[in-house]
Amino acid sequence: QVQLVESGGGLVQPGGSLRLSCAASGISFSIYDTNWYRQVPGKQRELVAQIRGGGNTNYADSVKGRFTISRDNAKNTMYLQMNMLKPEDTAVYYCNIYPGDYWGQGTQVTVSS
Repeated sequence: QVQLVESGGGLVQPGGSLRLSCAASGISFSIYDTNWYRQVPGKQRELVAQIRGGGNTNYADSVKGRFTISRDNAKNTMYLQMNMLKPEDTAVYYCNIYPGDYWGQGTQVTVSS
C-alpha cells in the first residue's frame, strides 16, 4: 500500500521560509514524476513544482525563483523549499506521485503577518 505523509507546514510571516517534506512508503519513486500541488478553497488544485522521472524540474510561474523542489531517492522523500513567501502562497499543499496518482493528506501553509 502506497502512503505519502507530508510535514513542515505552518504559519509564517511574509518574506519567510518553510520547507515541506513528503515521505513515501510502499513505492520506490525514483522513476516516477513527483509533484507538489496546492489548493485554496473554491479554486482548482494547482501544480506548483515537479521533478520528472528523468530528473527535469518544472515550476509554476508564480513560484519560480522562490521555491525549489528536490528529492532523496534513497530516503523516498521529496521536499519543497519555499522562500520569500507571500500571502498568496497560502494554501493546502499536497505531494503527488504520477503515474499511479498517489496523494498525501495535505499540509496547511499560511503566510500572514
